[in-house]
Amino acid sequence: MPEIQKLISTGELSRIIGKGTRTIQILAKEGTLTTAKNNNKNQYDLYTVVKEYIDYMAKKSMPKASSLEEEKTIEEIRFKRAKADKMELELKELDGQMHSAEDVESMTTDLVLAVRSALLSLPGRLGVDLAEVDNAAECSEVIKKAICEVLEDLSRYKYDPEEYKKRVRERQGLEMNIADAEEDN
Repeated sequence: MPEIQKLISTGELSRIIGKGTRTIQILAKEGTLTTAKNNNKNQYDLYTVVKEYIDYMAKKSMPKASSLEEEKTIEEIRFKRAKADKMELELKELDGQMHSAEDVESMTTDLVLAVRSALLSLPGRLGVDLAEVDNAAECSEVIKKAICEVLEDLSRYKYDPEEYKKRVRERQGLEMNIADAEEDN
């Protein structure tokens, strides 16, 4: 299958990447962006130059290391920043400001099980009441009242930040460590 090309002008490219036409011309002259002449005007293959521009910006944002020692220092800084970011995320999770997908799934499962339990209890709760009812309107009213009671009970189901924090600590193995520390005191 032939490669699709979409040729655009310097003005169009400058609007796409948010740079002036002069910048585009300089990048083309330096060979950073591939260009083709069409009636003495530069034309750019959209797909090619966007990739080239992204590569150019990525290289431009990378710190330059002039020696192996500087490169090692840059990598150590990058590693320490990543480690600090990870610790910040873990702290936010422990503080309840951020939730892991695993814990959200667990809490949602608890809610779904509460809804399931409430709905499955309806036949037992309604069996005796409906046996005494003579007409459809009364039967409907009894069912509606029971459903409203279930919904009222479910509306009291609240997110408990302390329960969430407990789950996070258990998942991370911190609950046992805290209990051990309290025993040592």
